[in-house]
Amino acid sequence: MTIHLVTFASLLHKQTSLRSSHEAILSELEKYYTVKLVDYQDMDKLNSDDFKIIFIATGGVERLVIQHFECLPRPTILLADGMQNSLAAALEISTWLRGRGMKSEILHGELPAIILRIHTLFNNFCAQRSLFGKRIGVIGTPSSWLIASNVDYLLAKRRWGIEYVDIPLETLYKHFKHITDDEVGASCAAVASQALACREGSPEDLIKAMKLYRAIKKVCEEEKIDALTVSCFKILEQLDTTGCLALSLLNDEGIITGCEGDLQSVFTLLAVNTVTQKGGFMANPSIVTARTNEIILAHCTVGLKQTERYIIRSHFESDKSIGIQGLLPTGDVTIVKCGGECLDEYYLSTGTLTENTNYINMCRTQVRIRMNTPVEYFLKNPLGNHHILIHGNYEDALNEFFQANACKKIE
Repeated sequence: MTIHLVTFASLLHKQTSLRSSHEAILSELEKYYTVKLVDYQDMDKLNSDDFKIIFIATGGVERLVIQHFECLPRPTILLADGMQNSLAAALEISTWLRGRGMKSEILHGELPAIILRIHTLFNNFCAQRSLFGKRIGVIGTPSSWLIASNVDYLLAKRRWGIEYVDIPLETLYKHFKHITDDEVGASCAAVASQALACREGSPEDLIKAMKLYRAIKKVCEEEKIDALTVSCFKILEQLDTTGCLALSLLNDEGIITGCEGDLQSVFTLLAVNTVTQKGGFMANPSIVTARTNEIILAHCTVGLKQTERYIIRSHFESDKSIGIQGLLPTGDVTIVKCGGECLDEYYLSTGTLTENTNYINMCRTQVRIRMNTPVEYFLKNPLGNHHILIHGNYEDALNEFFQANACKKIE
């Protein structure tokens, strides 16, 4: 982990004494990071993959900083230990930057707290850079009922650096037709043998579902796709198979995959994975109970690695093909959704997964969540239908990430 400290010091300050004047903060940083001191005049030699902090070493540098406004990193993190009137200068600079719409923060205070904060900022930076250039495949088109889940491709690219790539369903169908039953036989046997039970779905259904998985994977390889969302119901009409098993296996392999052509949810899955390295369960909020502050989330697919055990079922809505009933571990969970056509809004809360339910009139994988914030959000101010569940409490990390990208929190 390398930090580039872009140093601003008054011309009256002797460069030879820079280290001795700030020995405490520099020595502490060097315990955890590789620290490179960069003179502000060389700032333009750094690239976008370099993590930069503006080191205000002395007072009297306010004009120097604003003269280099265009080169400053966004957001602008100012480090000031208070020596040589540095904090006074940082306060003035931060105010000037924020007055021009730039996000700015001053790192100052006790050294352990500064180190913890830098670690958070560094992780955010790495997540942002990791997202940049990612390609999200859209196989087919979003489902017709997702009337509030659209994304403006151009604005999403400007904000996040991601690219949505439209892929015709015919491309998928072509690969599907060329995959033989023999090619997927062993994979089908492995999935079936590890299941707790196989309640519905014939061997032929399982073979078709596995062939679809292979076909989607070939499309990802050809198009160099990092994440994708699929028009599940159109595929069901054409191929008489669902994407539930395919999406489950792809997510297990680290190819972030979402259902129903939902553009916002697949981005949420990708962003969450980038920050937490966790796979997510994309689901419908199916029951909201205000009295107990609980929700039930349900869908017909979930990554097998996210489950403790799983049961092979049919797809709920159609009662055809293969669906996955995953039994998820109880404990702390995080519920998250990034929404808006520009992907500039988000919902975030934590809760406790208390039970795997088994209602006959909803999708196969079902979990009851006791929420830590009021469930009225889902009834009064929701960001669409689908929401993402991840195991563990990642509220602070995700909140920092979305806030750093100037997203508005919806509650």
